[in-house]
Amino acid sequence: MKIVCTVTNDLSHEQRMDRVCTSLVKAGHEVTLVGRLRVGSRELPEKPYRQYRISCRYNHGKRFYAAYNYQLWRTLRHWDFDALCAVDLDTLPAGVALTNGRRKLIFDAHEWFSETPEVVGRPLVRGVWRGLGKALVPRTDLRYTVAPVLAEKLGAEYGVPFGTVRNLPLRSHREPAPVPAQKIILYQGMLNPGRGLEVAIAAMQWLPDCELWLVGKGPEEGALRRCQERLEEPGKVRFLGFRPPEELPDLTRKAWLGLNLLDAVSPSYYYSLANKALDYVQAGLPSVQMDFPEYRALQNQHHCYLLLDQLDARALAQRIATLANDPAAYEQLRANCLRAAEVLCWEREEEVLLGLWADLAPG
Repeated sequence: MKIVCTVTNDLSHEQRMDRVCTSLVKAGHEVTLVGRLRVGSRELPEKPYRQYRISCRYNHGKRFYAAYNYQLWRTLRHWDFDALCAVDLDTLPAGVALTNGRRKLIFDAHEWFSETPEVVGRPLVRGVWRGLGKALVPRTDLRYTVAPVLAEKLGAEYGVPFGTVRNLPLRSHREPAPVPAQKIILYQGMLNPGRGLEVAIAAMQWLPDCELWLVGKGPEEGALRRCQERLEEPGKVRFLGFRPPEELPDLTRKAWLGLNLLDAVSPSYYYSLANKALDYVQAGLPSVQMDFPEYRALQNQHHCYLLLDQLDARALAQRIATLANDPAAYEQLRANCLRAAEVLCWEREEEVLLGLWADLAPG
């Protein structure tokens, strides 16, 4: 099939869709990934699939979503394709308009869009997205999301079944890094609301031997830098900015502990399974995760995480300090990660993806 996948980002950090598109190409499909060209977007490396970026006058808010979906429709209506994969609810309106029953429409929900931190506390905005989802999602031919429990929740919300394709990384064949002498705590990802990063920064005041590295950018960066300035030792927190995906494994190898903190006020976060949680496992890096359903399930099976039951700076610092003072427990966590990495990898998960797509045929 000729497949078009649509996202709202500029493709430069799109690791999940890189894996998905590459796997679809390997299965014999012709794939184009369509995203947004922004001011400052870097040149894209060559991929086995085609990459195409669309300019949009607006960058945020309702004007952006309306304008971007219009630009998607205006551009792609002239293209020859058999199936369109709309990634998240914010590209689904264009997907419905472009397929309209004549082509296959696939919905890849990376998050529960109406329940994200940016939306859940705004009743009017949340109502619009919920209404849009209930109107459009049942019109799709195939749906999947990133975690099993989230698939159940989305299925109940929209009245149609969802499959699961987890955000698993490619298998690493590098030798495990030695345990670093410096206790670097690593966060990689967007600096967005609800990520618990202000809690992580505050916890550093009780962790004298640790340093926090924040790899990424986002709307919360200014507020987080102000949190950093309030520390007695601001140098214990480093902002490393965006790094290309190919640089992340080397950064991860320097870390002693990974971090993935989330605010339970967002159902989308509560039922999530973040890329970074699995990237840490693949690198053999112990990490702190919230005691939310998907992380608890992985912990019960693989014993590769430290689980945090409350988003609190003192509780986080105590959890980390306890691990720092118990080298044997750290080594056991590390060994568990390396064992889990053998099964928590994309090479296995792509079979699930291709199985879902195999049931589709050109319309």
